Amino acid sequence: MVSNQRKIWLTRHGESIYNQKALIGGDSSLSPNGQSYAEVLPDVILSRLPKAVDGTPVPVSVWTSTLKRTIQTAAGLPCAKLKWKALDEIDAGVCDGMTYAQIAEKYPAEFAARKKDKLRYRYPRGESYLDMIQRLEPVTSEMEREGESIVIVGHQAVLRCIFGYLMVSAARSGESTHACILAHGRPHIIFA
Repeated sequence: MVSNQRKIWLTRHGESIYNQKALIGGDSSLSPNGQSYAEVLPDVILSRLPKAVDGTPVPVSVWTSTLKRTIQTAAGLPCAKLKWKALDEIDAGVCDGMTYAQIAEKYPAEFAARKKDKLRYRYPRGESYLDMIQRLEPVTSEMEREGESIVIVGHQAVLRCIFGYLMVSAARSGESTHACILAHGRPHIIFA
């Protein structure tokens, strides 16, 4: 499991233009609200960095997807950055760029199937959560090997999977886990 000496922060990207329109998927840029979130994120992260014995902040690596909204959110973080295709949002296939209301209208059977079993549901020509969990295996393996603290600027479905992985890993190892997830500027503190 992850060392107690380092930290892993999970933050959703700032609000995107697609988020404002309730559209799923896509590769849209940040909205003005998202840009504001990206501007305050460095101060939030830097204020929480553990310090080395000499008082300097510990090294941090920032991981993003290859999509614009995560890259733009992380741009102001003064840390080394790594883009992972594996961190891209769940592939919504033919539903990419639609609202859930549009999906319900155009593909009612698909909408119902997703509602019934979100974990196993696969978008037509897209992915399921199970597919995405498998896609994230190299990321979680690297998280285990990485010696530095990590900030993951990601997407909602991806962060759900990573958070689940971290919670299960902590439970198996008997570690107490404290998590702070930042989503659109609001911290959500979770203690497990």
